[in-house]
Amino acid sequence: MTKFLSFTPDARRIAEADSVAVIGLGRFGTSLALELMSSGTEVLGIDADEDIVQSLNGELTQVVRADSTRLDVLQQLAVGEFDRVVLAIGNDITASILTASLLLQLQVPVIWAKAVDEQHGAVLEQLGVHRVIYPEKDMGRRVAHLVRGAAADYLEIDRGYAIVKTVAPRHLQGITLREAAVRSRHGITVAAYRPERGEWRNAEADTVLGEGDTVLVVGPTTKVERFAQLR
Repeated sequence: MTKFLSFTPDARRIAEADSVAVIGLGRFGTSLALELMSSGTEVLGIDADEDIVQSLNGELTQVVRADSTRLDVLQQLAVGEFDRVVLAIGNDITASILTASLLLQLQVPVIWAKAVDEQHGAVLEQLGVHRVIYPEKDMGRRVAHLVRGAAADYLEIDRGYAIVKTVAPRHLQGITLREAAVRSRHGITVAAYRPERGEWRNAEADTVLGEGDTVLVVGPTTKVERFAQLR
């Protein structure tokens, strides 16, 4: 029988707050859990590795060494009472699939699960996992777009549609966005802008961009990348 630590009252208290349970505390799971904590979300972290659990002691609201492939363990940790669970197990596909099945059995309202490849992801989707993510694949695509273009940052909203952060090209400076006819000329939308020494603001038709302004541009991936190349 796998040894595990359990503080069930605390787990139930966490589940009642703005909280997320993160199962699997490898690089991705740990990074996600710590980022959630920094944003004010309480986190129950679960992993089978005692060294990982000890290293995160005090960093998360509660961190537990446990076998997530056992229903009784998940029940004792009140995982079924969380509104959101992230299944971040990546190095053991069997454990990932078994845990996903149990989370669905517990009727967790929202389950995000990490997949290491398309086959793994397909199985998770067939089980009924609500959102399957591919951290390594998605990061690889994002970096590829940054490497090939002039964008300062890139976020793919969906396949073929993205947000790009870039410097406003010269031909947009000194005139309103309405006069620049950005949508008709470039097929994109300038959603927000930040003056060289200022804060982000929503972009309007009457917005006038200046030299050194940074813009957030939304549209089809090929068009926002082409726009980011403009100078």
